[in-house]
Amino acid sequence: MLFTSESVTEGHPDKVCDQVADALLDAHLARDPMARTAIEVAACTGMVLVMGQVTSSATVDVQAIVRQTLREIGYSGTAGFDADSVAVLTALEGQSPDIARGVDVALEARGTGGGQDRHEDFDRVGAGDQGMMFGYACDETPELMPLAAALAHKLALQLARVRKSGDLSYLRPDGKTQVTVEYWDGRPARIEAVVISTQHAPEVGLETIAADLRQAVIAPVIPAEWLDAATRIYVNPTGRFVVGGPQGDSGLTGRKIIVDTYGGYARHGGGAFSGKDPTKVDRSASYAARHAAKNLVAAGLCRRCEVRVAYAIGVAHPIAIGVDSQGTGAIPDAALGELVRQVFDLRPAAIIAALGLRRPIYRGLAAYGHFGRTDLQVPWEATDRVAELQAAAARQGARAAQAR
Repeated sequence: MLFTSESVTEGHPDKVCDQVADALLDAHLARDPMARTAIEVAACTGMVLVMGQVTSSATVDVQAIVRQTLREIGYSGTAGFDADSVAVLTALEGQSPDIARGVDVALEARGTGGGQDRHEDFDRVGAGDQGMMFGYACDETPELMPLAAALAHKLALQLARVRKSGDLSYLRPDGKTQVTVEYWDGRPARIEAVVISTQHAPEVGLETIAADLRQAVIAPVIPAEWLDAATRIYVNPTGRFVVGGPQGDSGLTGRKIIVDTYGGYARHGGGAFSGKDPTKVDRSASYAARHAAKNLVAAGLCRRCEVRVAYAIGVAHPIAIGVDSQGTGAIPDAALGELVRQVFDLRPAAIIAALGLRRPIYRGLAAYGHFGRTDLQVPWEATDRVAELQAAAARQGARAAQAR
């Protein structure tokens, strides 16, 4: 079987928008941890549009944050899309009171008085939307991610590193990577193909770019044992990639949700992450589901694991929790699901408290994936529930034995 995943660099037009949205979220959370945001960003030649809903006691300089984010990505002094000359248009308003009503006081607390402190009373905060969220983990890599997605992200990140370090100074911010893995008997065996498309200065030829990327990007990222004489490597297969970023193609938040998650290897609920505060379960519950799935795999209870959680808007408790070990579980999937319910509190306020989500931690996640990030210390990547899961599984097994 062949499986392919892609990644994109921080200069890709859609990822530019995701980073601007999360930079604005971080700015609000730094001043007001209780801020509610649902920020969308669009970008094209010479323009960035910031729109959506923000309810916050903080005042942030939207123009300054947009321009600084673009500079940090690398769009400074570039024709067609320059941090200092791009037009920044803003259309932000407060959160809908109908949505706020369900988040402020969940169905469980409505009419009962609830708790006075939303951090202490996890029944008080309702989910900010309905929907199904998924978390996934597998034992293909040390970070418990699918191999193709992990390598595609590492290639994209390495592209940015050699550009920003000046090692390959002719590179420009926009770029895409893709890795195809061949599986034998359900396990990764070799790399079938690698594709890298990178924006570059017009005076540099394809032959130079291809040789440099093999040496400075592919070799440091992909172990030689994964490559063989039959592996196909494509660098800028159109032959030229000079016009890029939002000048080459318009950008929009939320159009790279598969890049953000598991590269298509696992299901996705459809909700995007960037620009959303953690009361939106599209974001926070996806992080929590990844945390649960990763700990189940790390605990040796399965080799592959998909955790799914469903919510109703304005309701604190999930309406459904399930686990699919894809036939690799040491115990039945129903028993794995029961372990998740015992060990992980998946009410929105509990997730926010356990993972510390009311902090400005999001801009760094808006490129190169939200999961498997060994370069960022994010709490949902911690395997800190392994012992608790193993103990709960042992108790579960003991009860089952007694019942027999």
